[in-house]
Amino acid sequence: MKQPNLSGTGVAIVTPFKNGEVDYPALKNIINHVINGGVEFIVSLGTTGEAVNLSADECRKVLDFTIQTVDQRRPIVAGLFGSNYTQKLIDGVQNYNFDGIDAIMSSSPAYIKPSQEGIYQHYMRLAEVAPRPVVIYNVPGRTSSNVEPETVIRLANDAPEVFMAVKEAAGDIVQAMQLIKYRPEGFLVLSGDDPITMPMVAAGADGLISVIANAYPNACSDMVRAALEGDLATARQLNEALLDIHPWLYIEGNPAGIKAALETKGLCSKEVRISLTALSTENHQELNKAMAIADKALQSIKV
Repeated sequence: MKQPNLSGTGVAIVTPFKNGEVDYPALKNIINHVINGGVEFIVSLGTTGEAVNLSADECRKVLDFTIQTVDQRRPIVAGLFGSNYTQKLIDGVQNYNFDGIDAIMSSSPAYIKPSQEGIYQHYMRLAEVAPRPVVIYNVPGRTSSNVEPETVIRLANDAPEVFMAVKEAAGDIVQAMQLIKYRPEGFLVLSGDDPITMPMVAAGADGLISVIANAYPNACSDMVRAALEGDLATARQLNEALLDIHPWLYIEGNPAGIKAALETKGLCSKEVRISLTALSTENHQELNKAMAIADKALQSIKV
């Protein structure tokens, strides 16, 4: 199974809306914005892409539009296959058209809080049918179940041709370092938390699947590349320039914050779908202040 190069910066693309419908012209502009900004790969229909707020038909159309717009300029990861019910996951994979998709990102089962053995068996069933490499997505803040490092390493060792990476979004730098230390050769550890990416990469992680890169692809990808190349002074400068933006991106939930940042940059509306709500005026003003300070700081950093 051919594995794409997913080191560096990936961006979890938002799905922009206009009057309740997917705004395809804005999506095209955002895709070109992040590619021109230097990101290494695109993640479509992840958490930031509001996949759970789209119908199955909308998901397919958004993904097909993304594949067409990217036009092989970057690898594409499809974040479509998280499910509590393992057989539903398997059926979905077996009946899906994967043309134009380079990898799958799949979160562990949510809500039911499976054991580590249950999580392992769930992913191994996926490995039996997956036609593309799989990125394990560990996001316990949403699933309520942490995929322990031992389970990730076990999966990477038992099905190395399928499991190529983990998106580690537990927000635990010690857990991340355990993954980095014990992973098999060639298995990627990718940060799923923008604010701790720089120290994770400095500790040996391979990159990031980012939220903030929707709005700041240059600064974010430059920061990750600098850290990967051992230029920690530049990486630290870029990281610190962006640092005070992060809290405002999540204060009312993701992707409300990043869509507001994109609206400020003129790339799309901050519209989201219920049960999400658009970022409040007060918090949007605070976000804009943080962005203005960051923009000024970034102008003085030479990469």
